[in-house]
Amino acid sequence: MSVLLSEMRGSVLWLTLNRPETINAFNGELLTGLKAAFDTAATDEAVRAIVVRGADRGFTSGQDLKAFGSLGLSVREGLGYYTRLVQSMTACEKPILASIHGAAAGAGMSFALACDYRIAAENAVLTTGFSRIGLIPDCAMPYTLPRIVGYAKAFELATLSPRMSAQECLALGLVNKVVPLEQLESETAAIAEQFASGPTRTYGLIKRALRLSSQSSLEEMLELEAEIQDLASQTTDHQEGVRAFFEKRLPEYKGK
Repeated sequence: MSVLLSEMRGSVLWLTLNRPETINAFNGELLTGLKAAFDTAATDEAVRAIVVRGADRGFTSGQDLKAFGSLGLSVREGLGYYTRLVQSMTACEKPILASIHGAAAGAGMSFALACDYRIAAENAVLTTGFSRIGLIPDCAMPYTLPRIVGYAKAFELATLSPRMSAQECLALGLVNKVVPLEQLESETAAIAEQFASGPTRTYGLIKRALRLSSQSSLEEMLELEAEIQDLASQTTDHQEGVRAFFEKRLPEYKGK
């Protein structure tokens, strides 16, 4: 049985974490498979948006401590799996959506935060989890969490590790939308299709600009903004958008 299921639905790639006996906990095989999937999708013109979800009871319970412990890896070696995965997600200039139900704990929450858009079912529960076993957050959470909720709240969540409901996460900006569990797949599909049918090349450039903004001064960002806008202006989707504006019709974007 594959630990990662892959399915194309139109222009949307659906990736399903498939280790239900562990609530889809991460092991080396699953992390390596996810990285490979993002690397392939990054250059596949047929893929215009990506959805990640978990099979059965939840999104993912985080790292499988037994699986990694049995490999005899050092901390740095184990973290290398997560580092490479997050780097691939960041480099993939396609919208990545996390469709969350049940638990998203520890590295599972980190993984969700590394995605570009998060939709949660009403039964979703997120928790940082790391401090409960004497560890700091990893899988890029020290980078993503304070940028979403600010330092003070990030410190609270990382140290006290409360279990947060979907509505609490929505209020904090940790998820973008909350829907009933029975509507999660259809609502996720609708949002993913909205991304996939839009100017997806431009969405990728927006993703790049926002990422670079966190490490650039105002002067640097203004220069980068000009460079990236120049790239956007050369896309066929920009040209189509302008034509549609003047012709008073809906644009037909191709993601190019």
